[in-house]
Amino acid sequence: MGRARDRDTGSLFPEAGPEEGPEPRPDAPLADRVRPRTLDEILGQDEVLGPGRPLRRAIEQDQLRSLILWGPPGSGKTTLAHVVRRMTKAHFEAMSAVLSGVKDVREVLRAAEARRRHRGQRTIVLIDEIHRFNKAQQDALLAHVESGDIVLIGATTENPSFEVNAALLSRSRVVVLKPLAEAELLRVLEQALADPDRGLGALEADVGDDALRFLARASDGDARTALNVLEIAVTTASPGEDERRRVDLEAMRQAFARKALLYDRAGEEHFNVISALHKSIRNSDADAGLYWLARMLEAGEDPLYVARRLVRFASEDVGLADPQALVLAMAAQQAVHFIGLPEGALALAELVVYLAAAPKSNALYLAYGQAAKDALETRAEPVPLWIRNAPTRLMKDLGYGDGYRYAHDEAEGVSGMDCLPEGLAGRRFYHPTERGDESGIADRLEAARLVRERKKSDSQG
Repeated sequence: MGRARDRDTGSLFPEAGPEEGPEPRPDAPLADRVRPRTLDEILGQDEVLGPGRPLRRAIEQDQLRSLILWGPPGSGKTTLAHVVRRMTKAHFEAMSAVLSGVKDVREVLRAAEARRRHRGQRTIVLIDEIHRFNKAQQDALLAHVESGDIVLIGATTENPSFEVNAALLSRSRVVVLKPLAEAELLRVLEQALADPDRGLGALEADVGDDALRFLARASDGDARTALNVLEIAVTTASPGEDERRRVDLEAMRQAFARKALLYDRAGEEHFNVISALHKSIRNSDADAGLYWLARMLEAGEDPLYVARRLVRFASEDVGLADPQALVLAMAAQQAVHFIGLPEGALALAELVVYLAAAPKSNALYLAYGQAAKDALETRAEPVPLWIRNAPTRLMKDLGYGDGYRYAHDEAEGVSGMDCLPEGLAGRRFYHPTERGDESGIADRLEAARLVRERKKSDSQG
């Protein structure tokens, strides 16, 4: 028989207090069955939940304030919220941003307001995947957080700086949960194998140490993934003559199948990984560049997006220190466009290694930036008359082209003309480095500048 709903609030768990709340079904996934029930059972988050830490004290004293729990999948966000549920005397509501609409949120908030007014009881509201709430849904929470009707626990895998309203964020404490270390995941897996009640202990599984280490390493700190794969590996293993289910390394690899790399093409991890690629190549680290390239391509990133970023790198970070970099970047882009993946990955890999090995210069990037700044922020002076075209009689009569010196007619291929507007005469934007081809370019540009100065001086003398 199901629980009756609270007549005032509509909650399925009207009097949920310490040590109460729904227990996972016996047929629930292993990750749900072995979910920690106490703070001491939570592994891997000692920086925020260790003895004496402020967050732990607030939970233990039932004085929790609004939180945004930010961390990758399987780091324990929902687990921590449910531990709070078991320890608090406050009413606890759990919602999913995927399944709940504005109406659902308003009903929970209305009940929370009534509960505080009539009973003096706080309400803790867990919103899983809060980053999926739109602005209207998040705004609906704000007034109730401010008034104290609710204590919000928002769980998100996305950077809350981008996904949570600034006003709501300023009224909450952001708690960063980290992926579990390999050793911590091993403990989680070993405990699940040994537990006969909630775990897999009753199956008497014999899982090889190398298989467990592989799973702990390959799960990227995600306890849920590791436990789900472990359950598949054990439950699909055929019992031997001694009734034990044996799982070796190869069986674990097959259970794991193809790893879904931590990479969200529309989220923060997308920008983190492309940043890592860019900065590795800039630091001339070809091996790191290849790794981050593989992380992106194997996770399903659009190869043409990567190619575009590498074309930009060729101009921004290599520039004229190696003019061939841009040529090869465009060739790689064409190769990817022409043959696609997986073959096109090698063209990008070749480009990554070339760019990593190339001499680096951002002089061109800085030069254009300064020229653009001056173009936008200084007076838009007229083009000097001597470098204007004069296709009509009127323009010639107005002096267009008067004094123009054709550089090819000059003995040294350079005239003494000023080609900048008068207000910017003598301005230098491009300051070449001494790296790669740019040193030769620097010599040639300096030689031309000296010729212009000498000829200008001669004409004025």
